Amino acid sequence: MKLLIVTVVDEFQKDVLQLFKKAKIESYSGSDIEGYKNVSSFMMNSNWFPSEKGGADSSMFFSFTEDERIDSFFDLVEKFNENLETNNPIHAVVVPIERSI
Repeated sequence: MKLLIVTVVDEFQKDVLQLFKKAKIESYSGSDIEGYKNVSSFMMNSNWFPSEKGGADSSMFFSFTEDERIDSFFDLVEKFNENLETNNPIHAVVVPIERSI
């Protein structure tokens, strides 16, 4: 068993849920988050309203699941990301679990 962590901009949230379904990952949790990218100091200084929210509305999902389902999910995400016309791909990482109860 491993921990799968996925982050995505809200625009692709439904797509991630479909990819989970196709990979037969039926149990997962999710949370709304804000995603940030480092921007140049020029861009930061040129902002007239620096107190404005600078993050992108995003979602994070995680699932404790089996290797073969993770492999399937990664294959599906790679295919999905190849066809994107934006600079906001689905990001996924896998963390091994040493112990669990």
